[in-house]
Amino acid sequence: MNFCLACSGGGHLTELLQLEGFYKNKNHFFLTFRRPNSVGLSLSEKVYFVADPKRNPLRLIVTFAQSALVFLQEFPDAIITTGAGVALPICIIAKICGKKVVYIESFCRIGRPSWSGRLFHPIADLFLVQWPEQKKFFKKAQYFGAVF
Repeated sequence: MNFCLACSGGGHLTELLQLEGFYKNKNHFFLTFRRPNSVGLSLSEKVYFVADPKRNPLRLIVTFAQSALVFLQEFPDAIITTGAGVALPICIIAKICGKKVVYIESFCRIGRPSWSGRLFHPIADLFLVQWPEQKKFFKKAQYFGAVF
């Protein structure tokens, strides 16, 4: 299997990197935007950089186009994401192509659902939360525990 690990840079990427035990010995690549920690990651991992849409509809179109090119090049079997907006296009493309999407809600979200969680909940095949309190916000959420 080929896994796409898609997320925004910063904290979303940090949480995804904590899953290294899962993806380390599997065929995988990252999709994110340029930021110091993602550029550093590209020195040791296959990383595709796309535009950060920043909730801008025009930039989102650019991100969709870039994500489609990556998807066609890599044709992943599943997308694993911690959000946010940069990951949405490739997850939608994956769903259209019949691939699986796994979303992990941010560890820092306890009392309120995240914007990303609300966007990804309808399209995720597996929706994982890191706090049991988060289950009340998302019908199909499964409590996973902390990823670290």
